[in-house]
Amino acid sequence: MSPVTVPGEPQTLPPVPRHQRRWTRSPHGPRFAACVTGAVLLTIGALLTTLVRSGGSDAGRPPGSAASLPWPAQGQTSVLVEGLGTRGELGTRGAQKPVPIASVTKVMTAYVILRGHPLRAKDAGPDITVDQQAAGESVLGGESTVPVERGVRLSERQVLELMLIPSGGNIARLLARWDAGSEEAFVAKMNGAARALGMTDTEYTDASGIARTTVSTSADQLRLARKVMHDPAFRSIVAMEESTVPGLSGPVRNTNTLLGREGVVGGKTGSSTPAGGNLMWAATAQDRTGHTRLILGVVLHQEAGTSSEQGLRAALTSSRELIGGVRQWVSTVGRPGR
Repeated sequence: MSPVTVPGEPQTLPPVPRHQRRWTRSPHGPRFAACVTGAVLLTIGALLTTLVRSGGSDAGRPPGSAASLPWPAQGQTSVLVEGLGTRGELGTRGAQKPVPIASVTKVMTAYVILRGHPLRAKDAGPDITVDQQAAGESVLGGESTVPVERGVRLSERQVLELMLIPSGGNIARLLARWDAGSEEAFVAKMNGAARALGMTDTEYTDASGIARTTVSTSADQLRLARKVMHDPAFRSIVAMEESTVPGLSGPVRNTNTLLGREGVVGGKTGSSTPAGGNLMWAATAQDRTGHTRLILGVVLHQEAGTSSEQGLRAALTSSRELIGGVRQWVSTVGRPGR
């Protein structure tokens, strides 16, 4: 094993003159002294290994936190387990620098819509008429869209499904116009909601996330996840693996392919070349007392600069590994502080 170098410390010590050397015999003999020395070295090695794996960013975190989770090696990530007090605040990895978040933006779009037009879990809500702009944008390239026809009337819930499940960008803008009259006015409401939630490193410039100027951090998006995942309509929609579109023969699939695996019960994907792959996810796990805990996490900026597809694959892969690690950790803990 290579020697550990401590910055700022001398790397070699000058030899001690023979006449100044003092030898102390261990009262337990040389074998005991060797064992003690070995144990000390093993302890130091274990501490250094823990620091390397955790990125050295666990200072100040509560005792018993999941320092050895399989955190993504790139981008930024934040994770929380509800119901475990400060012990469930598993923290953040990666520099919290605002980055493009692509279609994860639609979570805030849904949050603002549901604040203004609340629904129960199975409510349909008021009808929304598809306008010419939404129909025309159905064939746009460069983002996910959903084919809809002008004049078709859809319920609020149906429109939310088409935005959140297949990630329809044209549908997000339709919702913005329906709620606020224009996308610009709606974006102002999005930023107002972000400020109210304490999302100080977030700036929304559009309702769908296609604009690379819509930026946030994993810590800010986790704040939003904690709020919106307790909305019954939102939670029921993002748990759906597929939905239907009037006029299409088959269902549209959820872009979050982790649903139903590793306890995943919801979330929202987002990917583009500047944003990389992004995923806000929710999963459940049982602690050692048998209580079901809700785990919330956000993974951003995976494989940024590559294709949208490659970034999304990276976000899904890293999230799956992290969720598995967190669920295993949750199974070893009980009530807060235990």
